Amino acid sequence: MLKYLDHLEEWIITFLIGAATLVIFAAVIHRYAAGFAIPGLQNWLLSIDMGWAQELCIYMFVWMAKFGAAYGVRTGIHVGVDVLVTRLPETWRVKCVLIGILGGVIFTGIIGTLGGLFVWENGMHYALLNKLGMELGDLYEGPTTPDLEWPTWVIYSAIPLGSYLMSFRFLQVGWTFFRTGELPHHDHGHVDGIEEEPVDSTDAVLEYEEHKFESTGRGGVE
Repeated sequence: MLKYLDHLEEWIITFLIGAATLVIFAAVIHRYAAGFAIPGLQNWLLSIDMGWAQELCIYMFVWMAKFGAAYGVRTGIHVGVDVLVTRLPETWRVKCVLIGILGGVIFTGIIGTLGGLFVWENGMHYALLNKLGMELGDLYEGPTTPDLEWPTWVIYSAIPLGSYLMSFRFLQVGWTFFRTGELPHHDHGHVDGIEEEPVDSTDAVLEYEEHKFESTGRGGVE
């Protein structure tokens, strides 16, 4: 189960980026194509409402940001100022790192709980009871989005879901650090999917000199 959960953020972000790209592309093509006075085609394009595209893309980018934050915790991509911590004695360094991770767990857990309560009271409670056919009473149905007319609680659910996932990632990082003493580190120069082969410095120098000799024809002396 955890092996699938370890790639949850990538799957969600990849889907959202791909979907947002397609929606934006379709909206741009629709806007420009509708400006050409082509009989039949122009009227058909003008009859298609694409006003919801911008709103949908905004919501998808919000979801990407929330789950991207959880991905950042898992991979160590977030920026951190650890100049002081790294200079502390080993025992104090471990304690400070664990306290910082615990703070991340508590903070994201609080945000997730507050977000969950807001989503529940903003229409999720009503939608759930209505789906189950139970008595609704005077429950608040909740607002809808302007263009898509979706329940806003569906959009806002990115807050508790993303925050709780961040809290879980902090727990994972903390447990791994407690057992191994290692924190996730992201290499900004590495590109996923590309295997980097070690380069011998001597071979690199010889190759450079050979290239320089061939280009100047004077043994590398200009």
